[in-house]
Amino acid sequence: MKITLIIFVTSVHHEPTEENTKSLMKSFESNIRPAIGDNIEDPGFDSRFHNSYEVAKVTINYSLNECLVSLAPLVIEIEDMSAEDYIEKLKNNGWKDYRID
Repeated sequence: MKITLIIFVTSVHHEPTEENTKSLMKSFESNIRPAIGDNIEDPGFDSRFHNSYEVAKVTINYSLNECLVSLAPLVIEIEDMSAEDYIEKLKNNGWKDYRID
């Protein structure tokens, strides 16, 4: 099954801009379907921002053999890493701008 993770990243300390606010996605094939409440880890996640995210919503389309997985948003009081740097790290680890195909 094609699994697509979706995450929203923004800074809580700066006005939202195109550089520090993004919805990102990462797709892969897996026989394991995430469930609400699961924690997802990924090499792109950084402990200075956050190292795992909880599954907030799962949408399954059996006719397309696809599963969309929305990860819960986080509010981080201390940004040891800027949102821009975090977005760049995610992109360097296979995350892409979210778009509906």
